[in-house]
Amino acid sequence: MNNSKQSDYLRDWQQQEEYAELMLPLIGRLYRDHNVVITVYGRSLVNSSTIDILKAHRFARQILDNELTVVETFPLLEAISRLDLAPARIDLGKLTVSFQNDGGGIAADDFIRKQLASVNTGKSMVLDEPRDIVLYGFGRIGRLLARILIEKAGSGEKLRIRAAVVRKGSADDLVKRASLLRRDSIHGHFHGIITIDEEENAIIANGNMIRIIYADSPESVDYTQYGIHNAILIDNTGKWRDREGLGRHLQAPGITKVILTAPGKGDIPNVVSGVNNELITAEEAIFSAASCTTNAIVPVMKAISDRFGIVQGHMETCHSYTNDQNLIDNYHKASRRGRSAPLNMVITETGAAKAVAKVIPELSGKLTGNAIRVPTPNVSLAILNLELAKATTVAELNGFLRNVSLDSPLQHQIDYTNSPEVGSSDFVGSRHAGVVDSLATIVQGNRCVLYVWYDNEFGYSCQVVRMVQKMAGLELPNLPA
Repeated sequence: MNNSKQSDYLRDWQQQEEYAELMLPLIGRLYRDHNVVITVYGRSLVNSSTIDILKAHRFARQILDNELTVVETFPLLEAISRLDLAPARIDLGKLTVSFQNDGGGIAADDFIRKQLASVNTGKSMVLDEPRDIVLYGFGRIGRLLARILIEKAGSGEKLRIRAAVVRKGSADDLVKRASLLRRDSIHGHFHGIITIDEEENAIIANGNMIRIIYADSPESVDYTQYGIHNAILIDNTGKWRDREGLGRHLQAPGITKVILTAPGKGDIPNVVSGVNNELITAEEAIFSAASCTTNAIVPVMKAISDRFGIVQGHMETCHSYTNDQNLIDNYHKASRRGRSAPLNMVITETGAAKAVAKVIPELSGKLTGNAIRVPTPNVSLAILNLELAKATTVAELNGFLRNVSLDSPLQHQIDYTNSPEVGSSDFVGSRHAGVVDSLATIVQGNRCVLYVWYDNEFGYSCQVVRMVQKMAGLELPNLPA
């Protein structure tokens, strides 16, 4: 064994750890004091651990010819921390590569001051006042939305989760709901501290007070008595999907906007964040965030359609089982869904193919779709079998999607992997709407088959939060441009 080499590896790792540890307080302070989000090629470093920071730098291998290290990025982060910045998303990875390639001997402080001149204008508020958020329903999606909103609270002047509306289950209802937020069998433990305030009937999560309000109908709650005003309400129940039903929330004092976390019916705008944000207007009060499958496939379909054109296609999703299925065989109003979810693959329907046409009108009538519910509790796989308007190759198609995932308006929706060993559990916690599995891509002339993984719980919840941020006017400038 080469002991010298062994020592070199360990010494290098310890140095990387040391620099990553030095980065943590700078990243945290920029976020809390200035609402500046530091990223590395789109990967946020806010609320990250030392290992998370190192892994984000390691990810840069997909873009660069060699690795990007914290030793290289730390001096630029220090320079950023010395500025008096307005709110922004700043990509430390892109800045570092640009500095290395084009710095021309300029000092790091001078380079950063020049690159960030547009936001080096002094600390400012993102919004005139924080925007209140209410969760109607506190199940799988509701609790994940709570986790994400708490994580993004920052200095408390942006989105502010105020309440969750549920039906009271038992005498110890508050304790049980706090426990479900604290620990999750799929997504792990909550990152932080959760306590309860029985007097206020509230969960306190990392300093955020979430009132648990008991109600049997949307219009029966007066949110203003809890100090909640001009709130965006996210309905996670799926009980009402049309304008009449969801409009009941607007009759409750304190609510001005409603988002449904399911496909909407009738004329309700179905929004896939990043694709058709233009549907989010001040005049409209009720929106749908579409379905998890729609969010997973629409960004990829949009990118492919714009670049290659789509003549026709079929999408199939192998979808993890959900709460509406049975643990063991029992009656279910839907065909086949009464069969035991953990023991069966079940063919069922999906409205995702039709929903794609609502978001991308040029694909209307060109797609069919179906679904197979499979015995996994989370993460699904969409298979897109497409006839393109022009011929391509595996290398060209994958290269295009890789670039879209790294540097495009869809980089927060589309992720990309080229690992030969990934399985569904590797995508638990993915913040993207979908992840293209490049090594599974098939191309023959103008026909292609694409495989897109998606965390149908957490990834979808991230899309919903992006939609809320857009509605609240929280779109931060991305630098470098």
